[in-house]
Amino acid sequence: MKVKVSRRAHFNAAHRLYRKDWSFEKNDSVFGKCNNPNFHGHNYELVVSVTGKIDPETGYVVDVKVLKDLIKEHVENAFDHKNLNVEVPEFANLNPTAENIAVVTWQKLRPHLDAALELEVVLYETPRNFVTYSG
Repeated sequence: MKVKVSRRAHFNAAHRLYRKDWSFEKNDSVFGKCNNPNFHGHNYELVVSVTGKIDPETGYVVDVKVLKDLIKEHVENAFDHKNLNVEVPEFANLNPTAENIAVVTWQKLRPHLDAALELEVVLYETPRNFVTYSG
């Protein structure tokens, strides 16, 4: 029997969607107002889920306190109140779209969880726009 355990977190960050190798006009036509050279921000909501078998000794799939601390250390501390394009090394050459932020979040957390556990990241850029990545 597998059970999914989830932890919700949030961070606030600024970004600009653009490609350095495109003209401003092409960036503007593809990314619109998200191409603002002065950046723009979001209040991101993050749901990190771990799926696996319940440990018969603890009754846990994963200790939620451990999951909370991993998210804080590897995601919130890295992204919160940051300009993703400028201050987060993973986005130096990677467009910080919601899709890419979700993948980078997954990559930051995956090495710290038991290999037998499945990991899923859901990132809400707005209350209506969200992406899901499971590896």
